[in-house]
Amino acid sequence: MRSKPPNIFLVGPMGSGKSAVGRSLARLLRVPFHDSDAEIERRTGVDIPFIFDKEGESGFREREREVLASLALLRHVVLSTGGGAVMLPENRRVLSENGWVVYLQTSVEQQVERVKPGRQRPLLNGIEDPAVRLRELMEIRDPLYRSIADLTVTTDGRQIKAVVRDIVQMIR
Repeated sequence: MRSKPPNIFLVGPMGSGKSAVGRSLARLLRVPFHDSDAEIERRTGVDIPFIFDKEGESGFREREREVLASLALLRHVVLSTGGGAVMLPENRRVLSENGWVVYLQTSVEQQVERVKPGRQRPLLNGIEDPAVRLRELMEIRDPLYRSIADLTVTTDGRQIKAVVRDIVQMIR
């Protein structure tokens, strides 16, 4: 594999385990963990659904772009991105240029199980059948995840430790 800066960026759909895997991976590697959604909330002082409500998805994506641009320049970190972070070409570029991009792949069925009602997912608000919306998002985003992924790890039905172990083995 090609040489990369010493960062690991986790991409994938909501419910793929990016935050949980990221925290565990960072702990194992003894490096800082960052979550782009949590950083957006920290910087704005409001939660993601509030931003979507007031600024729409485009306003949120602009904030996400700014956060990713700054976090991707850090060194020796694990970064969990939001599921739609790959939508902007500049996000895909900054991630692929500044670290290992790991696509945490999961099925729509697994997403439905993991993404419970009330979990503050703006793109699922008011959706009667989340599986339909999750499939639509996957059709658009899966090729984008794949286009920048250095590694792809399936998370369906797997424990966090097993996913982390796979990532570490593949990168080393």
